[in-house]
Amino acid sequence: MRELTIMRNDAGQRLDKFLSKSVRGMPQSMMYKCIRTKKIKVNRKRAEPDMRLSEGDTVQLFVSDEFFLSPSEDSGALFRIKPKLDIIFEDDNIILCNKRPGVLVHEDTEGNENTLIMHIKAYLAQKGCYDPKDEQSFAPALCNRIDRNTGGIVIAAKNAAALREMNERIRNGEVHKFYVCEVHGIVLPSKGRLISWMKKDSENNTVSVSDVKRKGYKECITDYKTLATDRKNDLSLLEIALVTGRTHQIRAQFAHIGHPLAGDGKYGINREDRARGYKFQALYSYRVRFEFGDKNGVLEPINGREFTVPVGQIWFCGDFGYGKDN
Repeated sequence: MRELTIMRNDAGQRLDKFLSKSVRGMPQSMMYKCIRTKKIKVNRKRAEPDMRLSEGDTVQLFVSDEFFLSPSEDSGALFRIKPKLDIIFEDDNIILCNKRPGVLVHEDTEGNENTLIMHIKAYLAQKGCYDPKDEQSFAPALCNRIDRNTGGIVIAAKNAAALREMNERIRNGEVHKFYVCEVHGIVLPSKGRLISWMKKDSENNTVSVSDVKRKGYKECITDYKTLATDRKNDLSLLEIALVTGRTHQIRAQFAHIGHPLAGDGKYGINREDRARGYKFQALYSYRVRFEFGDKNGVLEPINGREFTVPVGQIWFCGDFGYGKDN
């Protein structure tokens, strides 16, 4: 018999979710059977899979030791990596990082360690704020993702309470993300809202856009305004506010209306852009604002605050006269 004590970073989870992370060698079907047959109990009493765990609870597991795997995190890697992070803001709960284009946010299928999340874990481990051996079900995690070839602000949670609350705030539309992008052509009108419907093709990692609602398509809404234009080269610099957050929403919608992003070979033809030195699509998540409807969470210290990557530091904005002081 093994007994696990619920710690701060474990609390608030459903029993089945906790077990799937802490007893990684147990097949899910067997886990539910063990709960049903009382081979897994909470506080020595029968429990249900959806029971919410509280700090100090104990989980008793009358199962074989073979299901208890060692922590999957390579602790050695956390001290082997030299963290390279551009930290915009950090407190006890979250880190805001400025991810550079070309950097993966998560490990890929080849087990690449040179990712944003691994550098964040290494940074926290080397500060003494995180040790995977002390955790049963939690690891620092990203709350939002950005494509490899897009740059910008990524939010990471340092504890489970912050992760749950930030994910909920994002779902509730209380975290507002703004992008800046460079597109071909002069966009008219200079300010407006794009409304269309989008369908994802997971196999090819692309999306298709429709002007009318169709089966299998989801509505996508994007607000934009023009910040600057380069009429000589027929280019526009736009600020984007996402109302919905679909895969490749900005890239696909603007290509659909005839204004593909500079440097985007997936939804545009970027032969001339490559000749100009564009290695990535000209898209950057440069501003985030937190506006929470209540003041009861651990993230209250950032409520009402806004964080920005200066436009002058974004690699393609110099084409429009923005310097490093802007």
